[in-house]
Amino acid sequence: MSAPETTLLPAPRRRIHPAWIVAAVAFLALVGAAGFRAAPGVLMVPLQNEFGWSTTVLSAAVSINLVLFGLTAPFAAALMERFGIRGVTSVALVLIGAGSALTVLVNQSWQILLTWGLLIGLGTGSMALVFAATIANTWFAKSRGLVIGILTAGSAAGQLVFLPFIALLAQDPGWRQASLLIAAGALAVVPLVMKFLKNSPADAGVLPYGAEPGSLSGAIPEPGTAAPHTAEEAAGPPRNAAVRALHVLKRASRVRTFWALVAGFAICGATTNGLIGTHFIPSAHDHGMPETTAAGLLAAVGIFDILGTIASGWLTDRFNPRILLAVYYQFRGIGLLVLPLLLSATVQPSMIVFVVIYGLDWVATVPPTAAICRQVFGADGSVVFGWVFAAHQLGAAAAALAAGAIRDATGQYTYAWFGAAAMCTIAAVISATIRKDAGKKEAIPVPA
Repeated sequence: MSAPETTLLPAPRRRIHPAWIVAAVAFLALVGAAGFRAAPGVLMVPLQNEFGWSTTVLSAAVSINLVLFGLTAPFAAALMERFGIRGVTSVALVLIGAGSALTVLVNQSWQILLTWGLLIGLGTGSMALVFAATIANTWFAKSRGLVIGILTAGSAAGQLVFLPFIALLAQDPGWRQASLLIAAGALAVVPLVMKFLKNSPADAGVLPYGAEPGSLSGAIPEPGTAAPHTAEEAAGPPRNAAVRALHVLKRASRVRTFWALVAGFAICGATTNGLIGTHFIPSAHDHGMPETTAAGLLAAVGIFDILGTIASGWLTDRFNPRILLAVYYQFRGIGLLVLPLLLSATVQPSMIVFVVIYGLDWVATVPPTAAICRQVFGADGSVVFGWVFAAHQLGAAAAALAAGAIRDATGQYTYAWFGAAAMCTIAAVISATIRKDAGKKEAIPVPA
């Protein structure tokens, strides 16, 4: 006699659906993982002063981190499907904590490549923005754009929480204490993840938030969402996470929209994590601005990033995501174009305007990009977004290294800012040309 089937029932009437508890813990995990995101720009000058390392050397460590941050993401998405969100997230936070703590022992440049680059790169890659997409796609059948916006804002919140303290500690008592603060922030979230971050609605015995009984896997496709594209997809993900990620990449690479998103997101990464996130504080320092003041400005970017990303998620649920992307990229380009004129030893009103606009725009690109991935690639959407995010981090790595080399060669960052502004215009044009009906016309065909 066969075992009775387990039927998922709608969530009983309660004040909070379990999906929102999972989202809250995921938010805290992203906050804890974001500590290092604020660190390189603040710690570069103290490390240079103590060890005499060049900007290029430290930029190389950041670049390795960003490359691994990106390339780990699609495999992390597949690992979450294979082993569960909770386990992968916990390991990632431990890697971030270990890499940050071990940084206090470095005394040679190759060692910073291992701590900042290898360990933290692998950890943050597994906690990349693909994590937000995975949570939203697994636990939510509606309001996915809003949820992705809120979770993405967790990274900005982490920057906001850690950056001022890192800047203060880096000055007195020193950068080593700042590194330990980052480690403590990442490790503190692990117990919450282990206890409250359920792997799927089935683990909690409920349907995804907003789902109706009888819908496929309890999920309601959003307008424009593609159905499973292949028999392999319909049968479920391969047991080998690496194979799953590579198979998804192979299928996605046949779709023009994928390459448009890759190009745009590479420029997005170059102009956020790679350039502003890594070099804004050193550049402001070049103009005579105290590091703590510059760190405060970058923290303010984080404040407005939270507002902008959540608003972008709300807009993504209601408007064409390709148009949103085009607008976001163009506004970012304008900001970068005028930035060299705004930097000075003191904070002028024009710099405050830049901080507000750039903050609102910082990762506002994430919800519409994730939405397009879901619309075009269906159940593969989270893993595809992982590959698109890999391009984001490769662009960030290239920009971080290139800007450091430009600074060493010319003594200033001006050409880096202008080049990034031009790239944003290219990204805006690419985004605007993504077909409005991409989810219907570009679905990957089922092989014969």
